[in-house]
Amino acid sequence: MNVTIVDYNSGNISSVINSFKEVAKDKVNIKVTANLKNIKFSDKVVLPGQGSFKSCIDALNNINGLVDTLNEFAIDNKKPLLGICVGLQMFADVGYEETETKGLGWISGKVSKINNENGKYKLPHIGWNQINIVKDSKIYKDIENNSHMYFVHSYEFIPEDKNVISATTDYSSKIVCSIEKENIFGTQFHPEKSDKMGLRIVENFITL
Repeated sequence: MNVTIVDYNSGNISSVINSFKEVAKDKVNIKVTANLKNIKFSDKVVLPGQGSFKSCIDALNNINGLVDTLNEFAIDNKKPLLGICVGLQMFADVGYEETETKGLGWISGKVSKINNENGKYKLPHIGWNQINIVKDSKIYKDIENNSHMYFVHSYEFIPEDKNVISATTDYSSKIVCSIEKENIFGTQFHPEKSDKMGLRIVENFITL
């Protein structure tokens, strides 16, 4: 079993790497690379994301062939892929952080700034928040509803098809905090920073 964490210079992903290695131990081979061949022949792929929507998309596009390889992996071959934070947001058609930027287009929708009701809610939304599981998602096996997860974001993913939403969180409104569509999974929160429940999500993905 090979799980590849895509390292495309989106920011510091050491906590993602450490959490996957901690859960995998010696049973699963964790690779951290943007090598197209390694990604192509992986069993599962993790797409982290830190920074702005535009900076992450630009970083993906700066590696020749990476977007095509990810499309082949997730869309054509339907292998499991997990997007974390901006990694999830990039599934959308378009994002509006910094400027209008085209996303991967895997799940129809947009990424917009959270409505903070004229300063009533602080942005970025940082810290622990409860999640409301609304769909029997594979990554939530043995996760109790209303568990707390750790968030750091100012923008939210708004999918057109609400059936892909697997959990929401209440901040200024009901914010999408995870999705599942066939083999594609994504969390707006950071499972790698969400203590034991977060590590359980990592384990659930690894053992799909």
